[in-house]
Amino acid sequence: MNRWLVRHFVRIRNRVVEHGHDRGQGAMEYLGLAVVIAVIIGVLSTTSIGDAILTAILNKISAIAGA
Repeated sequence: MNRWLVRHFVRIRNRVVEHGHDRGQGAMEYLGLAVVIAVIIGVLSTTSIGDAILTAILNKISAIAGA
């Protein structure tokens, strides 16, 4: 039983050490996210649905502010 536990502990520890440096997001992932956000903003600003969303948001802000 002890050998089995030690063998699996060492295997898991080696995986953690091997892949421990793979943390965080890469520059390409952030660039992809920025492109997707830019496309969404572009679509919303050039369509009538964007105007409807803007109007709804402004109405809610006015209701919260009490204006």
